[in-house]
Amino acid sequence: TGTIASLQRQLEIQESQLRRATSEKETLQRKLREQEDQLQAMSTKICSLSEEREHEEMMMAIEKENCSLRQAVTEQESKLDEQNKLIGELQGTVSQLRAEVLSSRHHIHKQQQAQQEIQSRAEALQHRELQTRVALECITSRFERYRSKIIQATFSTAGSKPPQAEVTDEEVLEAMQKIINERLEFHQMLKQKGVK
Repeated sequence: TGTIASLQRQLEIQESQLRRATSEKETLQRKLREQEDQLQAMSTKICSLSEEREHEEMMMAIEKENCSLRQAVTEQESKLDEQNKLIGELQGTVSQLRAEVLSSRHHIHKQQQAQQEIQSRAEALQHRELQTRVALECITSRFERYRSKIIQATFSTAGSKPPQAEVTDEEVLEAMQKIINERLEFHQMLKQKGVK
């Protein structure tokens, strides 16, 4: 946005210079027409002179004035050429600045779209994270209940001592294995004695 504002300020400055140069060009063209009119008026005066002496004096004065006017016209044409060149350069600069403004706006628009897409993805991920946390809490709660039931069933059998402190998973597994082994031994003993 700052780049666009800067480019727009440059664009306004260049357009102002372009308008000023165009105005100067019109002024120079008007002066040139006025001087051409004066030159034509002088030529008309020459035709209307009747006396030779006045004619010669007038011719000298007119010739001098014509020379001055020609020099002024040459200077005005030179200035006009410079103004035309400056106008061309300013028009090129204005076109370039306009293109840069459009490019910057397009870039900013793409950035805004990308930011909106990222924000949408972030919201979706946050929603999935919340769902995962809820599911994890549910599974953890079920696991704790299941573990508590296993511990209760394992240490409530005959001959087992209830745990005095927090029981680790390894201790629960050892106690269950012990019960299973004792059950197998008892089963073998009954089988050897012929008891069904």
